[in-house]
Amino acid sequence: MSSPPPIVPRPRPGPPLTEARRRPLIDADGHELLSSLLEHEHAPRYNHTCGDRLTAAGLAAVRAFDIESATAVPSGPGVPAWAVAFAATVTRTVPTYRRHGAPPARFEDLPTTSRADLVAAPWSFVPDDHPLDDMVVFTTTGTTDGQVAYIASTPEATASYAVLLRAALRTRGLSLDGGPGTTSVAQVCWQRRTYTYASVSSFLGQAAILKLNLNPADWRVPTDVVAFLDAVDPEVVTGDPVAFAHLATLPTTMRPKALLSTAMTLLPALQVDLEARFGCPVIDIYGMNEAGPIAAALPDGAGHVVLQPRLYVEVLDPHGRPCPPGERGEITLTGGFNPALPLLRYRTGDHGAMVWRGAQPVLVGLEGRAPVSFAAIDGRAVNTIDVTVALGRFSLARFTLHQDADLALRLGVDTPGGDHGDPDDLPDAATRDAMTATLHELFGPVPVTIRALAGEPDQVIYSSSASLPAGR
Repeated sequence: MSSPPPIVPRPRPGPPLTEARRRPLIDADGHELLSSLLEHEHAPRYNHTCGDRLTAAGLAAVRAFDIESATAVPSGPGVPAWAVAFAATVTRTVPTYRRHGAPPARFEDLPTTSRADLVAAPWSFVPDDHPLDDMVVFTTTGTTDGQVAYIASTPEATASYAVLLRAALRTRGLSLDGGPGTTSVAQVCWQRRTYTYASVSSFLGQAAILKLNLNPADWRVPTDVVAFLDAVDPEVVTGDPVAFAHLATLPTTMRPKALLSTAMTLLPALQVDLEARFGCPVIDIYGMNEAGPIAAALPDGAGHVVLQPRLYVEVLDPHGRPCPPGERGEITLTGGFNPALPLLRYRTGDHGAMVWRGAQPVLVGLEGRAPVSFAAIDGRAVNTIDVTVALGRFSLARFTLHQDADLALRLGVDTPGGDHGDPDDLPDAATRDAMTATLHELFGPVPVTIRALAGEPDQVIYSSSASLPAGR
């Protein structure tokens, strides 16, 4: 008799946050700025409330990480001593690593982990001694496999993203200054639905951090998005290439110090167009939700320099063995700045090679998540994130979606518990009709074919032969 499936605990919401817990260190300048953003005549329809939750001790920790990030000296090739000590600690205190027993004599002989392990048992990545009273837990589907993962984090780790944005800007001789009355970071999205908010950062000196959706449906008047961006004039703008491509079509006159491109591979032609449009560098950031920003593209195009002083980056062959410098393999991570999610030889699913500039590790030939251009029947761009969210309501082990040049869609589905190699193993007719209707909501009444997946690689989720009209 087979054993019953493991019981996976579901996160339960805690009591509502009070304003004192949401923004412990906001001062009079911060309150004034936040009020002005919330009440601005051109403000979007905010749908979320967000604060940094940093206490005095937490702020001190983020400032210390900022100093470390700016002053740490890379150790060069080979396993750093701190990574060996880190492995010894987490194999005692973290359930998912402890199950393998004491670490072997050589770091390179440690077992690897993957996102599949995190999806299956997210609680097992949290150290036994990690405090739970101020933990932040969020979900993400922002990966190539489309599966939902629960990510445990802390207010300090969330605030430390700004530290790593500063590190990326330093590669171009730029700074992220912040200060009262300013907007340091505006994250722009081009999605059907997403959280939008205005917040204030204690670490950045009471400066604002915004998350905005460029979708006209999120604004009271379509022209408000341009008026608001010009009014807040952010120091830097972050977003994915799909959002930036749309931003470039808007008649905004803002002049940020830089655009920081995340989540998808930034293609060279789009980078050139964006730099010409906004008159500033566009920096490609390689990262993932489990580890935050990992590396930033160098200005000479010679690769992505590793940003985090506490992150050891290996490149492994299919058998888990380290690749020689310059040889391609899977990017694998140890360490990180998030104490609630320590990573030990965590396979990312992305590939590249490691080379060295003196003692500095640089990833070259990076294969991250390439952007896919989907087109609706009326010529609108359709973001793959919206597709993931829309199809996520169906019980599927995985799915792929391809759009033909004539805009027809081919949806491949893998149903849980089915025979994943059987081409006849499809959902019932009612479910297929519901899937078709869901895709029509996004794309319009294009032809949709649904088939069972049989033998396709797990990591391929989106592809397209269609092209968008100019300017879309």
